[in-house]
Amino acid sequence: MSASHRNGEGPGVTKQFDATRVFVALMGLVLALLTIPPLWFLAQGSLHTTTATGHFGEFTLDYYAKLASERRFASSLWNSTVFALGSAVLAITMGGLVAWIVERTNAPFKSFAWLTAIISLGTPFILYVTAWLFLLGRNGPLNEFLRWASGDPRLTFNVASMWGMVLIEGFLWSPMSFLLLAAVFRASNSDFEEAAQMSGAGVGKVLRLISMKLAMPAVAAVALLVVIRSIEAFEVPALVGLPGNVRVLTTDIYLDLKQRVPPDFGYASAFSMVLLAIAAVLLWFYSRLSKNAARYHTVTGKGYRPRPFDLGRARPFAGAFVLFNFTLILVIPNAALLWQSLMPFSQSFSLRGLGLLTLENYRTVFSAGNYGSLVWQTLLISASSATTTVLLTVFAAWLAVRRRPGAWALDQLATSTLVFPGIVLGVAMMQIFLSLPVSVYGTIWAFIIAFTIRYLPYGMRYASSGILQVHPELEESATVSGATTATILRRVVLPLAAPALVAGWLFIFLVASRDLSLAVILASPSVQPVAVAMLDLWSNGQGTELAAFGLVWTAIMAIIAAMFHMLGRGAMSLGSRG
Repeated sequence: MSASHRNGEGPGVTKQFDATRVFVALMGLVLALLTIPPLWFLAQGSLHTTTATGHFGEFTLDYYAKLASERRFASSLWNSTVFALGSAVLAITMGGLVAWIVERTNAPFKSFAWLTAIISLGTPFILYVTAWLFLLGRNGPLNEFLRWASGDPRLTFNVASMWGMVLIEGFLWSPMSFLLLAAVFRASNSDFEEAAQMSGAGVGKVLRLISMKLAMPAVAAVALLVVIRSIEAFEVPALVGLPGNVRVLTTDIYLDLKQRVPPDFGYASAFSMVLLAIAAVLLWFYSRLSKNAARYHTVTGKGYRPRPFDLGRARPFAGAFVLFNFTLILVIPNAALLWQSLMPFSQSFSLRGLGLLTLENYRTVFSAGNYGSLVWQTLLISASSATTTVLLTVFAAWLAVRRRPGAWALDQLATSTLVFPGIVLGVAMMQIFLSLPVSVYGTIWAFIIAFTIRYLPYGMRYASSGILQVHPELEESATVSGATTATILRRVVLPLAAPALVAGWLFIFLVASRDLSLAVILASPSVQPVAVAMLDLWSNGQGTELAAFGLVWTAIMAIIAAMFHMLGRGAMSLGSRG
């Protein structure tokens, strides 16, 4: 290839460069229209009086003054902090220990840890929360055991408390902590652990002084990520905290919108701006921690292969802990859901209940037309959101990765919505839709637009990682052969980046299908995703029907995930042959 083509001096390259600049401008306009209005509407709504239709009135600081003067706000902020920190400590302790056992030791039953993580991440959080509420409730198995063991009929564990919230949220995030930290421990150099073991250090000392020290930046970054997501969480605070009058920032925003007629957008916007600022500051710290992780890297040779750490006599105990984690996080909640789904009314495990087993809840789910409508609406919303997000981000990522003039702004715009907690984005989108001259609020389009905005950062990361695997010389060769930009994207970039794009599509599809914090704000009687319908079933006391519907929905999601997993592997094999 000539130097002129490499340096962009040829006529064909000049034309492509000019066309690319127009492409960058168009993509920038689209992303700006999606990402800037939510922040602008929140800021304006918090600083102006607002009407029920979302229009702004006079400038005011009353909403912020009201926040600062209310004891409820300080109490909710404190509760959010305690809830997030406690959940992160539990999730990192459980997930991190399992990750170290699986990746760094010779413990048995490692496959159960991966099975736990994969199935847990594909299940709606609200379904797991209801399972744990049944297990830890006043008449649940745990409290029945406590009363039997102590002989005190008054002894109970109050799940509707801060400790109950921390326990359940920590359980929910431990599989994600395991997945994130497993990659860190997998790449860790085992020489230091072996040297410590040869010097007489025990398993606990090696874990504390060597393994965790080397992984500390990654552990801190994952812990901070769990803190951020717990502050933004809605399922546990709504289902566990509100019955016990433990309110956090997300539930305060939800109640301010849902309990006031007409909704007080100004106060909700001010609340949302505070939560947005907290999330932004924490994400900034998260990015700093991730960048500083290089100081803890170890250097290995090209032929390096990690060797498992010999646990010796502790090996059976490590395997038992992996099985315990599998049972606690996966088996027990799903067993509780299965039991509830086969009961005519909610009740604890008992021999008497075996005589009441029924399939009536499943008959209701399969015969009632509204459940089929909920499923199809959710599948349509999730698939459309995932498709739109991937289509937008694949072009933006290609421009940004290839460092086209001005394309750095595309990456910034696409990832900017990462700071938006789901419920905060819901408040902003609600104001935007109500102010539009066309009717969007309460339609499927409202969900597709909102979910696309929410998951742009994830689509950008998947698309960027896929395009980074495509060497620029392949595109340069196509350019020299006379291919246009569209042809290069269609025949070169997209086929080779297909595995990452399919994985990104599936991830966005799954998380959008179970998203409750954003969906609960935009839901209407005519359009209601599955997660919101599950919340309504629980609120109406239909726990057994919820369990049956939730298990059917989980099975549907598992089948879809398996299909796309096979599709992704097929795309990978085609890309490697190409």
